[in-house]
Amino acid sequence: MTRKLVWCSLYLVALVGFTGNARAQDMTFTTEETSTGQAPPPAEGPPSEALANALRLYQSERYAEAAVQFQRVVEGETGDAPANVQKAQFFLGKCLYHLRYYQSALAVFDEIVQQGQAHTYFPATLQWLAQLARELPEPAGIIERVGRYGAGELNQFNTPETKDLYNQLLYLLGRFKYGAGEFAEAIRLFDQVDRHSVYFVQAKFFAGITHVRERRAQPAARAFRDIIEAVDEGVEGIEDEQRMIDLGWLSLARIYYSTRHFASAVEAWNRVEVNSEYWLDGLFEESWAYFMTDNFDRALGNIHTLNSPYFPQAYYPESIVLKSVIYFAHCQYDNAQTTVDEFNSKYEPLKREIEGYLQQYQDNNAFFEFLKKVRAGEANLPPRVRPIIENALGDRTLLRNIEYVRVLDDEERRLNGAPGEFRSSSLGARILQDISVARSLAVDAAGDLARGRYQRLLEELQDLMNQATSIQIEILNAQRGQLTQEMQQGQVSAGPSRVENRITADEEHVLWPFNGEYWRDELGYYRQAITSQCGR
Repeated sequence: MTRKLVWCSLYLVALVGFTGNARAQDMTFTTEETSTGQAPPPAEGPPSEALANALRLYQSERYAEAAVQFQRVVEGETGDAPANVQKAQFFLGKCLYHLRYYQSALAVFDEIVQQGQAHTYFPATLQWLAQLARELPEPAGIIERVGRYGAGELNQFNTPETKDLYNQLLYLLGRFKYGAGEFAEAIRLFDQVDRHSVYFVQAKFFAGITHVRERRAQPAARAFRDIIEAVDEGVEGIEDEQRMIDLGWLSLARIYYSTRHFASAVEAWNRVEVNSEYWLDGLFEESWAYFMTDNFDRALGNIHTLNSPYFPQAYYPESIVLKSVIYFAHCQYDNAQTTVDEFNSKYEPLKREIEGYLQQYQDNNAFFEFLKKVRAGEANLPPRVRPIIENALGDRTLLRNIEYVRVLDDEERRLNGAPGEFRSSSLGARILQDISVARSLAVDAAGDLARGRYQRLLEELQDLMNQATSIQIEILNAQRGQLTQEMQQGQVSAGPSRVENRITADEEHVLWPFNGEYWRDELGYYRQAITSQCGR
């Protein structure tokens, strides 16, 4: 079996949350009261008594009463001219924001955004979309609404007073351009985010993965190094600084690995902290770098750590496949076959069991309920299956979808606790409808995403089982003396063991020969002697 690169870099990591100003600053810009000139202004006229009263109530911060009156104007009940209706619509969205009915506020602002420049308050709505992005999780789709604006329309906020808002909008619009595949424009926007902004690290992270998508390793590496340096410099607003540093090193390691700079990759992986949630990921990925550089003793040592009893929740089936490949490359066919048998005996029944849950929950709604139970530890899963399913359904994208549904449920409870006259008004009916529609869509999307994650788990496991079968076939060919020349060239020539039966050290670490016993303080620093039997 020729040694080849079978692990590929994955950069769609869940993002870290950042702190920010949670309360809206009701800033007044000249754009709130003027047209951009890009579309004919709507017909104007004197405000109705209801609209005038609603504006007075708004200025007095009596948002619930004001919102009910604004809704009457929007519904056409008061006979106001189109310009006044647009004004009422904009102020209705602001009232709903202040009342913390964020989903309904988003629905109102979305109606404005869909009209574009034909709506007088289209430019001013951009500020409120940014403020909603601090209150609603990403699955609410605010990035897509911001994407309806051009980069030039962000300049209204490029002032000393609104610099934070400007940086946030640069990041949000960059995210939209990234999702649309407009990578050059996305990078341009990300690179404009000020280094002292709370959105700088987020922007640099996405700049890095955008460069990766464009196969530009050097600028990608610079972006991830900028993250590490910014955190070290004390950039404010990062919720989990150590996690971002670890992600930066992990991303750098993957770039170095993909460009075959294996020594630099190993150095970067070794910078991931032992107490990091990514330490085992780094250890596994590092094993492939050791394998590619013929450092088989270190690769096997990492594999022993990954499969030690200290990490019962760990799920790295590919490490067993790699272990069998290493034995095969050294012509230790009995050990290779034993390892393949170990893999099959463990993961074939697990795969059947995991498939059963996918068949049990057929539609997205049912799978979302299963997802919630898994996250809450209430799914009653068998011990050997639980960590695998929890890992598959535990990424931050899924968690943000669950959080979105929770936010919507909180808003509905808030509505149910509102005064009866508010709930029974047409505005109350609208809020309930906005929440119900959004929740239904969110549950369906979360269930679909979770099913996709689950299906991917099964497909990856099946692919590893296919690899294990291929190894078995090559073992039989080798034992019959029927290996192809290509396979023989991929094997390791016979030579002395690379590891002596004693403690050795490199420049930074004490390395322990593996003797079948596990010790907590030795994890991550094992080596296992491996001797080639080829040609014997």
